[in-house]
Amino acid sequence: MAQLGVNIDHVATIRQARYRGQEFGPITGDEPDPVHAAYEAELGGADVITVHLREDRRHITDRDVEVVARTVRTRLNLEMAATDEMVGICIRVKAHSAALVPEGRNEVTTEGGLDVAGQLPRITGVVSRLHEAGIKASAFIDAEERQIEAARSAGFDICEIHTGPYARAFAMCGGDPTGAELWTELDRVERAGSLIRAAGMRFNVGHALNYSNVGLLAALPGIGEAHIGHSIVSRAVFTGMQRAVAEMKALLAAGGRGRGV
Repeated sequence: MAQLGVNIDHVATIRQARYRGQEFGPITGDEPDPVHAAYEAELGGADVITVHLREDRRHITDRDVEVVARTVRTRLNLEMAATDEMVGICIRVKAHSAALVPEGRNEVTTEGGLDVAGQLPRITGVVSRLHEAGIKASAFIDAEERQIEAARSAGFDICEIHTGPYARAFAMCGGDPTGAELWTELDRVERAGSLIRAAGMRFNVGHALNYSNVGLLAALPGIGEAHIGHSIVSRAVFTGMQRAVAEMKALLAAGGRGRGV
């Protein structure tokens, strides 16, 4: 069964809609607090807590990272750009893993995988610094053989396959399991997973996964973790974080039998 990484960024997005630019605290306003969300997610069964500290600090802030790092009971996965500033923060807070992602100022969310192959020397240096600090390095990449091979060469411990194309195909065919494009994308993820595991790296998946589309993906062999954020936070608005996380965990456990709750 794949473990569940819960990304709590969008709890901070809700907070920033009201309190952006303020110093957070009990007087100035700090709700909803991502730190509380991490606690509730762990009570619901989260195996990993993920936060993405963007260079523009649009949702998660330095304070959030510092406090979550001190209070998390499972593992902290810090999504970040491969910059000296972010590497320094990751090392300082002693994150369990660092997920290197591409980052654009104008994007709403991460739009594609990291081009490890195109910047191999620099990325290799970042991975080396993380390893020296005892932090596992994860590459968020597209399901492409050249990127998997580059990730292996750079020394990554984990490859997280960008599942946006799979999620888009699922939506376009309305979840019809006979849809040719859906199975093409599912096969791409499965083949990438086989290559990742053959290279000695952990195979994770993430991006645009939700309660409808995660079942087919969870049935693939060898997935270590599924990282999911927006869908869980959206459901938590109506059910609470604990229940939203528990329901996603149940779908991962059910594998291909999951079709929503």
